Amino acid sequence: MSQVTPQRATETAVARDGPRRKTRGGDGGEGMDYLVSLPRRVVTVYLPLLVFLFVLLFPFYWMTITTFKSNEELYNFRDFSPFWVVQPTLANIEKLFFETSYPTWLWNTMLVSVVATFISLFCAVCAAYAIERLRFQGSRLVGMGIFLAYLVPPSILFIPLATIVFAYGLFDSTLALILTYPTILIPFCTWLLMGYFRSIPYELEECALIDGASRLQILIKIVLPLAVPGIISAGIFAFTLSWNEFIYALTFISSSENKTVPVGVITELVEGDVYHWGSLMAGALMGSLPVAILYSFFVEYYVSSMTGAVKE
Repeated sequence: MSQVTPQRATETAVARDGPRRKTRGGDGGEGMDYLVSLPRRVVTVYLPLLVFLFVLLFPFYWMTITTFKSNEELYNFRDFSPFWVVQPTLANIEKLFFETSYPTWLWNTMLVSVVATFISLFCAVCAAYAIERLRFQGSRLVGMGIFLAYLVPPSILFIPLATIVFAYGLFDSTLALILTYPTILIPFCTWLLMGYFRSIPYELEECALIDGASRLQILIKIVLPLAVPGIISAGIFAFTLSWNEFIYALTFISSSENKTVPVGVITELVEGDVYHWGSLMAGALMGSLPVAILYSFFVEYYVSSMTGAVKE
């Protein structure tokens, strides 16, 4: 019997793994080599990215150039191109901030969104923890019922909510929006946090219970610190939905000083069949900046939370 030397064993392993390495993109294989060629890289990577960026950024570009256009440029397509600005002006922004109540609308929107988000997060954290960690009978049905409540469109809910708002004398006040927005925010936030709480190991709670910790201490000192990405993700969702909400704000608010940005821009800058497009686009642009800035700061937490909730 011939003796197997280390050198011969290495040669045998290399010969056996040769085809496998080729299929996996080794030194002589094809694998990911289709990205090495510049034409293929352009078609498979750069071109789709350019299309995606164009679709994503073009609305912001259009709002920006319309904001700085004069009325002459907006309506005279023979002498001016609709895709860039020839003679920029600040008249539209000046009209928005000094001839309307836009700063007040911005403050109302920020106040309602922040308070409604905190209320929704508090209720969603308590509900999600109770459903996922306490393991009571029928918890899954309760969780499914909460998620189904999110699927009910606001166009159906605002009629009974309007009756309640009128009955308690909350009509035409920001408090009406603060108390009604959680009805559409809590169900989805609860469902999202349920998925994230499910990914936290139960052994951590069991060890804490053995050491004498209460459920409240476990929630505050163990679960919540581990669920920060999920809470941030739910907060971003709640804040964005509150910021852009239109139906409730249009139904429950009538006076100009109590309106939010989505309603105020539409109702105050459209006079009959006259659309003040420059100021409208300026209002839309200024109204979208806080949400864009919020996403830019917390996008990593948002993505990690969504992946953590989906993987379960």
